[in-house]
Amino acid sequence: MPRYIMSRLAQMVPVLFLLTILIFGVMRLKGDPVLQFVPPDASAEEIEAARRAYGFDRPIAEQYISFLANAVRGDFGTSFRYSEPALSLVLERVPATLLLTVVSLFVAWLIALPAGMISALRQNSLIDLGATSISVLGRAMPNYWLGIMLILVFAVELRWVPVSGTGGWKNLILPAATLGIAVATTLTRLIRSSMLEVIRMEYITTARAKGLPERTVIFRHAFRNSLISVVTVFGLQTAWLLGGVVIVEQVFAWPGMGRLMLQAVYTRDMAVVQAGVFVMALIIMGINLLVDISYSLLDPRIRYQG
Repeated sequence: MPRYIMSRLAQMVPVLFLLTILIFGVMRLKGDPVLQFVPPDASAEEIEAARRAYGFDRPIAEQYISFLANAVRGDFGTSFRYSEPALSLVLERVPATLLLTVVSLFVAWLIALPAGMISALRQNSLIDLGATSISVLGRAMPNYWLGIMLILVFAVELRWVPVSGTGGWKNLILPAATLGIAVATTLTRLIRSSMLEVIRMEYITTARAKGLPERTVIFRHAFRNSLISVVTVFGLQTAWLLGGVVIVEQVFAWPGMGRLMLQAVYTRDMAVVQAGVFVMALIIMGINLLVDISYSLLDPRIRYQG
């Protein structure tokens, strides 16, 4: 396992290299990057002075090498809005985003696990039909719309929780529910289909024929063996959730990395956007590595070679 982990970490290096090319190219998608840093009414002389100051007058290859050298040292530039290193600003917001993500995933499992298992064990019942229908409906709802509806009902009308911001655990309820419900809709259907596939296998029939308690058959044999595919999609959903955080944090004024990046896009603070994309990519790659490692914990037959 240690050799496999080191191998996976080594595989991340070329991915990060390609990511730096992508980040470097984003600044040039709209043409001259210096126009993103100067006021709209800047004169030609001011634009040329800014181009020389930021090194945009040098050849593209030389600019990229300079950018890559700085990125390796963790230097993505200075934020124009905050006048602070961009990477430091992003890292300050990472704990808030991770807290929201972890709580959202907890909410997702809290909903999806019982709903998916009960739907599988009572296939074609009213409970199964209801859970499946709600999953399809929930998947069709955009995150921002669901968040606004939750605000109108639970914050404005019922006044049970704050509308937005931070300050206590109640401020976390609505944004975590918004993201958690979205992930739960996918996990519910996947847990149901995986459980249906497993409980029809011969070893489940054999376990029941031996007289094992139904609880043991379901949880020790059926559920555990159905988790491989669930965990795979769970890793993908976690990456999708991190993307949804950008909008949800803005809706609920949650001071996380996503909201910072969205504001940086509005203000053309590209240094913050670059640092945020890089950090988010590292988090997603780390999650994918943890998912791969979890396979061997769920199924002892799976062994990794370095």
